[in-house]
Formats: sequence, C-alpha cells, structure tokens
Amino acid sequence: MENKENSLAYNKRNFYEALPELVDAACEYAVGYTDYLNKCKTEREAVRESIAMAEAEGYVPYTFGMDMKPGDKFYYNNRGKSLFLFRIGSEPINEGIRISAAHIDSPRLDLKQVPVFEDNGFAYFKTHYYGGIRKYQWVATPLALHGVVVKTDGTVVDVVIGEDENDPVLYISDLLPHLAAEQSRKPLGEAVPAEKLNMIIGTRPVDGDIKNNVLAILNEKYGITESDFLSAELSGVPAGLARDAGLDRSLIAGYGHDDRCCAYPAVTALLDCKDERHTLMCILADKEETGSDGVSGMQCVLTADLIHSISDALGGNYAQVRANSKCLSADVSAAFDPSFSDVFEKKNAALINCGTVLSKYTGARGKSGTSDASAEYLAWLRRVMEQDNVVWQTAELGKTDVGGGGTVAKFIANMNIDTVDLGIPVLSMHAPIEIIAKSDLYEAYRAFLAFCKY
Repeated sequence: MENKENSLAYNKRNFYEALPELVDAACEYAVGYTDYLNKCKTEREAVRESIAMAEAEGYVPYTFGMDMKPGDKFYYNNRGKSLFLFRIGSEPINEGIRISAAHIDSPRLDLKQVPVFEDNGFAYFKTHYYGGIRKYQWVATPLALHGVVVKTDGTVVDVVIGEDENDPVLYISDLLPHLAAEQSRKPLGEAVPAEKLNMIIGTRPVDGDIKNNVLAILNEKYGITESDFLSAELSGVPAGLARDAGLDRSLIAGYGHDDRCCAYPAVTALLDCKDERHTLMCILADKEETGSDGVSGMQCVLTADLIHSISDALGGNYAQVRANSKCLSADVSAAFDPSFSDVFEKKNAALINCGTVLSKYTGARGKSGTSDASAEYLAWLRRVMEQDNVVWQTAELGKTDVGGGGTVAKFIANMNIDTVDLGIPVLSMHAPIEIIAKSDLYEAYRAFLAFCKY
C-alpha cells in the first residue's frame, strides 16, 4: 500500500538524484553560459554575442520580403537592442512556429542625459535607475560603465570602463554606521533616495576644475564631449566576472541572470536542435524590466510582422500560423530561500536543483496581468518533457497577495499563441549579484531543446 501511495503522489525531483549521469554535462554547459554572462551585461552586448553565435551556425541577416525555404536560417537585428533568430522547418508553415521568448535587459543604473556635475571636491554621474531595484543594494559596490555614445554624425562609440583589471571602477558612497542613525530608522525602501545614487567619477582638479578634467579624460579616450551624453545610452552595472559559488561549485553568482540565464538556453537549444521539422523562432527582447514598451519591447508589432512575413513567404495563412504556434516565455522565477521562508508558499515555490520552472500564470493578487496558460497546453508540455526525462517543477512567485511579477507571456498570448512561462529559479533576483544553480540552467536548456524537437 505504501508503494502505491508513493506512485500516486507528486514530488519534485532533485537533479543530482534523478540524473547523476548528466552532472558533468551540466557543469560543462555552465562554462559557456558564464562566458556569455560576462560578455553580455547590456542588451546591446547580448545581441552582438548572440548574432556571433548564430552566424557561426550559418544564420544570415533577414530583411522583410526575402524569399525563404525549408532549412533557411535567419536573424533579424532590431536596432541592436533586440534579436529574432528563426529557422524554417520542413512541415507546412500552417502547422505553426515553436517560439521561445526571453529578455536580455536587466535592472541597472542608467546615466541621465545631462549626468556630469561637480560638488565639493567630487565629480559625479547622475543616474536614473532602470527596472525594479532595491536601491540600498547598489551603494558601496564597484560599478562598471557599459553602453554607447552616438554622435550627431552617426558615429557609434562603444564604452566599457571598469571591467579590465587595469581599469578604474565607479562607486556610489553610503553613510558610515557612526553617522547613519537617522538613515537606519527609515524604511528600507527610503533609506537611499534615488537622487542620491550618484556615481563618483573623479576628485582631481586640473586648473581648479574636477569636472572638466574628467571630461578631458573621456574626450581623450573616446573622442566625446559633454553634449554627446544627450544621445548616449550608458549604464552602471556591477563590475567583475561571474563566479562559481558554493564550496561544491554547484551555483553561479553573477550580474544579469534575470534573464540571460533563460536567453542563453533558448538560443543554444535553437542552434543545437537537429530535428528539422518545425519552424523555430527565438526572440531576445528588450525593455521587459520596464513594461515591454517601445520599439525593442515585446509590445511592439515587430513580432507579428515577422510571423506574417514568414507566413506569406511560405504560402501560409497568417491567422492559422498564429493559432497553431506554441511559445515558451523564457523568464525566471524566485528560488525558495530558507532565510526568508515566510514570503513563500513552499509547496508552490521553485526549489534550487529541482530543475526548470513551469509557471502556469504570473501576475499579482488575483492573477492580474497574466495570460494563465490552458490545462491542455500544460499537458502537452508535460508529455514533451517526459519524453526527454527533463527535471522540471511548477512554481508561483511568492505567497498569494505577497508576491507577483510580470513577463512577456501575455503579449505573445494576446496574438492567439499558446504561451506559458518556463525558466530558472533565481536567488536574490534583481540584486546586483544573483545566484542560480548549474543543474537548473542545464535542465532549462534540455527543456527548450525538447520543445524544439517534439
């Protein structure tokens, strides 16, 4: 009777117990991902690196109106900030497209358009935070500057300061505890006001002027002037490399796991898939952290335009193609944290090392802002993952009325495409340094690969 009861119950599986033969493969896969994470601290860098990976596998640039046939491989670079990879399958296009959609933007500190100022012996950059951050986490930590400056003649200047071991880093100061009694009495969210997130960039005066000295240094290295900040996208991000974490090296600590830990498996699964039946598409979107608006966000009509163009080129019916398509919205979930267990409902929380996370719905409170995938679609995905013995789990982001969050899923589902969230549990989500498990990363890759195949 005991065995029968166990067989009827649902229990999450631990990767190390369920698939010990894949542990080495998971660790090897994590090496490539860590390199990707280190190279891709902004969405522009992620687009460049992903294009390089795709071109190495025979993908070529796509322009609207191009002819296409089964076996063709294309990428569409949207303004250097979002990317679409797609491969034409052998089955009729009316059978639909297998879509994976991740985002490649992460919380950070963007420079304001007029960022440089001097005050009592310091030169600073003024910042405007991007996405949902806890502001106190960004002070007293080394920061690097990444981004582009575009001059009026169209010249694009790439900027990276603070990553090379010989580079200086930037820094936001915090109060010493001896003088922080009043600050310490404030609520956590108010202790560090947004307008105090000013990055120190210099203290040395030349001819009595610190600001102009800093501007002269930037001009000498990059050929830019202060007015060029008006057409720049520059961001402060944590300096340094992602690292193995834990004495057993089972974890990865780094900046930007949300959501590049889903983007990388989605891209590599598409590139590695040997089954050529289905037409496949991988979307790497921008602006998810701020609502997916704008020309590089998932609310832009570009996704619909590309699906329409593929359908037309292959003689399909656009509405039927969308209705028969399936999508995995590749985004992270919150990992259960024993140190803060009171905000989680453990039976429906994502556990570290228990595999990729399937979230039927996201949103907040009464499922507000979610597409809530159908039971039929989840049953189909269960069959897909069981065929390849993928270790996976379901989860919600915190207790009801405590947690919640949004993804790009609803924007794709609004196009009449079956969509559900699938990703990786993350510890300390949106912090400057986040944590994921190598095992969960690898199982996400295997889940995307199974999705592409079956």
